[in-house]
Amino acid sequence: MTGNFDLTLLEPHYGQMSQLLEAGQGSEASGYLKLGVSAISSEPWTGEPRSRLVSHAFVDIGEADRISASALHVTWSTRGYMRLLSACVTEDLVPAIVHTHPGSSAFFSEQDTRNEAELARTAHLKGVRGLVSIVLGGDGSVAARVWRPSGEITAVERIQAVGGRVRHWGIGEHAEPLGHLDRQARLFGADFNAIVQSLRVGVVGCGGTGSPVAVLLARLGVGHLLLIDKDTIDETNLNRVHGSRRSDATGAARKIDVLEREIALADLGVKLAKRDGWANDPTVRDALKSCDFIFGCTDDHSGRLLLNRLAYFYGIPVIDVGLRMRPVETGGHDIFGRVSTIGPGRPCLLCCKVVSVRRAAEEALERTDPAEFQKRKQEAYVIGAGDPAPAVVTFTTEMACVAVNEMIAALTGFHGAEGMVLNRARRFHVRDDRFLAVSQLPECPICSQTQYWGRGDVQPFLDIIH
Repeated sequence: MTGNFDLTLLEPHYGQMSQLLEAGQGSEASGYLKLGVSAISSEPWTGEPRSRLVSHAFVDIGEADRISASALHVTWSTRGYMRLLSACVTEDLVPAIVHTHPGSSAFFSEQDTRNEAELARTAHLKGVRGLVSIVLGGDGSVAARVWRPSGEITAVERIQAVGGRVRHWGIGEHAEPLGHLDRQARLFGADFNAIVQSLRVGVVGCGGTGSPVAVLLARLGVGHLLLIDKDTIDETNLNRVHGSRRSDATGAARKIDVLEREIALADLGVKLAKRDGWANDPTVRDALKSCDFIFGCTDDHSGRLLLNRLAYFYGIPVIDVGLRMRPVETGGHDIFGRVSTIGPGRPCLLCCKVVSVRRAAEEALERTDPAEFQKRKQEAYVIGAGDPAPAVVTFTTEMACVAVNEMIAALTGFHGAEGMVLNRARRFHVRDDRFLAVSQLPECPICSQTQYWGRGDVQPFLDIIH
């Protein structure tokens, strides 16, 4: 593990940790976590390495291992700790100890340091990559640090709890107030602006929905923006790609370059990175893993399928946008927009039935082996691409607004304590919004089986076997 550290606590695990405060009834309480590791060799905005730790499983300390507790201390047997270390070595995870300070904010006392030093030495002898210590304060604060095998202690810079709501600690504390964001601070408070300024947000697909999403995020004050797309502008894009010009179509300008130019001209202080590639290109993995939110604005199933897995392995909320527009043979129109929000504890895109594994495989084949794709298409083994789908800028932009509002809901809870809506469908032609009740399919290997939640880096990437 190298560079600075982030810690992501998945909502189910953060809830279990928070119950320690209640269970302690005024006394300190403790538990364990297993953490996955996201090793980022080069962040797209700084070029620096970073290690993101993601909660994979909460491990309770059984009653038999608890020794004593008071408002100022907690002690427990190390038998369970040794089992934890052995499991982490076997599963290539990082162990974490969690304890509470019910009568204060989260901090590390001198006694904590003495006790943890011995635990860290034991962890090093066992062969784990480090030991993480997490403290929950009675006031809702959270602090964390990493004991490296060398004995060095490194504070975790950024901590977040991720679910329908996204909560932050140590993020945005040093942000400079920006005058152009004053009006939204009057609604959500200055802390909202500070957090948004510190966010790292990716937009995968920079066309009809991705281009307005990117521009809206820049106007909202997002400090670090990542644009991913391999396409160029052609004449048919000019009706919906924000910032595009006829000269861009004539010169086949890259969509990411057009958006970079548009955002740079606004001069709002956004640090922008871009990747000329598809979502499943190995060269964009570090960039995707660096994000706090990802907007899926791609119209291909293979890209959606990859982001679907990424959300669960790395605990990164993915907000997926889709539209379907078509004239109806009997007259009238069918204009349908959808925004789905996915991550551990929530149904995935497969369960929402908005992504096809077969179509994803065909799209991947078309990119990697076009000749074989055409052969199979002629033999009717693949569906193949049909005529270009209809697209109207007002509808694509409206769904982009809906998507960005879901991120705001995650940060503020403005439309309910649960934060982001799971699956919102807008039927423009009948003036109707629906909030679709979607359940995790029991057999789904992505969202119903917790072995992938917060697993972080594995080989092969995302456990995808091609």
